[in-house]
Amino acid sequence: MKAPVALPDYAELHCLSNFSFLRGASHAEELVEQANALGYTALAITDECSFAGVVRAHVAAKQAGLKLLIGTELVLADGMKLILLAQNRAGYGNLCAIITLGRRRAEKGSYQLSRNDLSRGVPDCLALWLAPTAATTEEGLWLKAGFPERCWIAYERHLQPGDAERLAALQTLSATTGLPLVVCGDVHMHVRGRRPLQDTMTALNLKTAVDRAGHALFPNGERHLRSRLRLARLYPPELLAETLRIAALCNFSLDELRYEYPEEIVPVGQTPAGYLRAETEQGLAVRYPEGVPDKVRKQIEHELALIADMHYEAYFLTVYDIVKFARQQAILCQGRGSAANSAVCYALGITEVDPAQSDMLFERFISRERNEPPDIDVDFEHQRREEVIQYIYAKYGRERAALTATVISYRTRSALRDCGRALGIDIDRINALTSSLGWWDKREELQARFAAVGLDPDSPRVAKWLILAKQLMGFPRHLSQHVGGFVISRGRLDRLVPIENAAMPERSIIQWDKDDIDALGLMKVDVLALGMLTAIRRALDCISKRDGKGFRMQDIPREDPAVYDMLGHADPIGVFQIESRAQMTMLPRLRPRCFYDLVIEVAIVRPGPIQGDMVHPFLRRRQGLEPVRYPSEAVKSVLQRTLGVPIFQEQVMQLAIVAAGFTAGEADQLRRSMAAWKRRGGVEHFRDKLIGGMLERHYSREFAEAIFRQIEGFGEYGFPESHAASFALLVYISAWLKRHEPAAFLVGLLNAQPMGFYSASQLVQDAQRHRIEVLPPDVLHSAWETALEADTSSAVRLGLHQIKGLGHEAGVRIAEARPFRDVADLARRAKLSRDDLDRLAAAGALAELSGHRRQAAWAVAAVPIQRDLLLETPTNEAAAVLPAPSEGEELVTDYATLSLTLGRHPLSLLRRHLQRRRYSTASALRELGHNCPARCAGIVTGRQRPGTASGVIFVTLEDETGFANVIVHAKLAERQRRELLASRLLGVLGVLQREGDVVHLIAKRLMDHTDLLGRLMTSSRDFH
Repeated sequence: MKAPVALPDYAELHCLSNFSFLRGASHAEELVEQANALGYTALAITDECSFAGVVRAHVAAKQAGLKLLIGTELVLADGMKLILLAQNRAGYGNLCAIITLGRRRAEKGSYQLSRNDLSRGVPDCLALWLAPTAATTEEGLWLKAGFPERCWIAYERHLQPGDAERLAALQTLSATTGLPLVVCGDVHMHVRGRRPLQDTMTALNLKTAVDRAGHALFPNGERHLRSRLRLARLYPPELLAETLRIAALCNFSLDELRYEYPEEIVPVGQTPAGYLRAETEQGLAVRYPEGVPDKVRKQIEHELALIADMHYEAYFLTVYDIVKFARQQAILCQGRGSAANSAVCYALGITEVDPAQSDMLFERFISRERNEPPDIDVDFEHQRREEVIQYIYAKYGRERAALTATVISYRTRSALRDCGRALGIDIDRINALTSSLGWWDKREELQARFAAVGLDPDSPRVAKWLILAKQLMGFPRHLSQHVGGFVISRGRLDRLVPIENAAMPERSIIQWDKDDIDALGLMKVDVLALGMLTAIRRALDCISKRDGKGFRMQDIPREDPAVYDMLGHADPIGVFQIESRAQMTMLPRLRPRCFYDLVIEVAIVRPGPIQGDMVHPFLRRRQGLEPVRYPSEAVKSVLQRTLGVPIFQEQVMQLAIVAAGFTAGEADQLRRSMAAWKRRGGVEHFRDKLIGGMLERHYSREFAEAIFRQIEGFGEYGFPESHAASFALLVYISAWLKRHEPAAFLVGLLNAQPMGFYSASQLVQDAQRHRIEVLPPDVLHSAWETALEADTSSAVRLGLHQIKGLGHEAGVRIAEARPFRDVADLARRAKLSRDDLDRLAAAGALAELSGHRRQAAWAVAAVPIQRDLLLETPTNEAAAVLPAPSEGEELVTDYATLSLTLGRHPLSLLRRHLQRRRYSTASALRELGHNCPARCAGIVTGRQRPGTASGVIFVTLEDETGFANVIVHAKLAERQRRELLASRLLGVLGVLQREGDVVHLIAKRLMDHTDLLGRLMTSSRDFH
């Protein structure tokens, strides 16, 4: 009888997570959990030239109590393969710098390192050489010189032919070089069962199918975290023991990282606190020339004291410096967030929301009870944000500033598509399946989707496809750049976190995402892009140019009744934030009459208030249909402005404080749990404290339970009042422009495209319904951008930018070279190519020079495009007289070249066909009574599905008379999924639902009439 094998202690030193893209087949958290379950002493995460997954591993290892080593796998240009492990903070910084060096000198997604880069080793790091069988003594001695007493030869056994010979060869190499041997696992997955997924990723990496990948696949599933019993049977005990010695030499934790704010934002000779105080006081004098209100002064002192306690002055000054630059360059910007809407930020000009008119809870942003950095979002004009980004790079340098990464992960469609490709599934079948999916389809419903497109979910191949796709969902695909989160440091940022190139030129990103930054408590400044700011600024410029004097946002009158009248009649197309169908439905119910009503309007049409059953009670109380009662004066002070219904995150926090005895810091923890409760059940552990605190303060259990249910309803969708207030300001500004300067507003919107909820076509149609004359692009009149027509304030001339494919430089040359005698003169003096001329002719932009489109195309064909000595030689060719295109042909070409038409709406031409099918127009629907049977057909311009349990889908149909709002309930959506998702011209049979001015068509049957559109191509904005 064999003696039992003693379980050796063991530390895994070579382990890849799925942040080694298309190699590692397990999440970092899974690897940590499995290593801990197997009783490992330590685990090293060594993703290839990357630290992208180490924060997740760090958080998991702290929770598990497992020692985590941080390192990286590197393959040098000559093929030498190494594992480098950080021993301490200095070694970690050196590894960050090495990874940055390799990544920054290569294109995104790759790296380049050579022996020269490691010629002096990497101080405070250990090296494990993954030596091939043919490795030379010279290579070993070179490594030994660079890593004296800090280098090992790694032996990895995976039960392949020649294992014994390989061990013997490495033992010989060890003897000749003096480098000790150590065991490593080359771990790619936490359990053996992930091998099919790992094979799939290998095939994807090679852009082939699994059955054609051959020897590129691992021959077995041994590259997983193996039990210590198995390891004891595979490796000599002295090699296993060596892993513990190496682990003992590595004592770095990410907890040691300390962020330091930049220094140059403070003038020489001043302190951050003193400079912040001085700039705040200077701003207050400008904001309140007649004296600072007592409420604001009290708030200022409270905020400055808290900022000083937390040493966050440099953060506010960093944001202030960026905003100040933008304002100096006349770039519109607006801060948002609890701190952005603080009294200090109002004084500094970071926000335009007056704290005297709001009741923000500053502790939602920072508090003494937690040591986490602040976070302010600042929106800039989306067409000029790059100037701000490059200012930051120029001020701090690429070594001290970089954008945060965003981890792009596999979702249902991408996972099914990639796994299908790897399994060799026909691409048409893959497309049929993925095009039938909605974002809301749950994993357990996928089998039904397979069956619906004719795939047998029980067949072995399809079953494997489904299993692999489910495993791949949630895996990282690649690192992308965050929408605008900057990390700026005092010293070299690449000693804090590796930096790599982004896909966009002149951009670089760190390897951590927003969650990683939050987990480690690092500072991030969000420099975001907002299209509406561009549109507003361009509209203001348009008005200023027309009137011959400057017109600013500050010059727009506040609280204009005409603006609120317009919004109350649900006329917000183009207006910021309240232009969706759900918002247009809410507007006639809420009927906003003041700025704070807009704050509520922005926040109330969100899944949080809807799921928390807050919308209908608020509306009933606002309309006087039910009384407003408060269980105490304390609760009244929190909820009075929203009629006793908590609508904002801040109100939930304040309720927890005044009604349940929470501290400000505990209330913020509750807010954070609200953002995660659906994923991790984070709110539930607050239940007893919240309800118990209310009962202790003599509130009824019914009230306490109701408040907790509302908190649960908020989930991750609760909207902060601070954000809503910032957005509401832009709502009002854009609504005022639409009401009083509609032509200039249209100019701003069209010149800011792409942006917003509506297409250029819909914006133009809405303007025409408001009696704005819109003129076509024409080479004799149009500038590059859309503009007010000369000598009028109510006509808009489309710019040459509206013509698909026409380059900016060509458009500018046309505008500068006017006027033209004929097409040949245009081509010669504007230096246009044949393609330029063809595009102008097709778009109808040569109408005044040469007539209709066919005539223009003939004229263009006769123009010789020469770039030689004959350039000025005139040509004389008789012009042919061609028949004009039909109205239908003109319309199809309009959409193809301009994405819109200034002629009749497409459905005007189809109205007789639709009448024969008994379809009403959108305007006729609005005349019908409640519960009337109704039929309507229109071009689909949008599909929306709120994140609620009901599964209702809202569809917007457009015809020549306006829009029709269609509600499709979940059962019908499932039964007629193809018609719902694929139709461009959709017919709906249903029942009209009317509530005051709000009209919906409840669908009972859907019909796809896309064939009636012929060659007309339309697009819709779906599920945004």
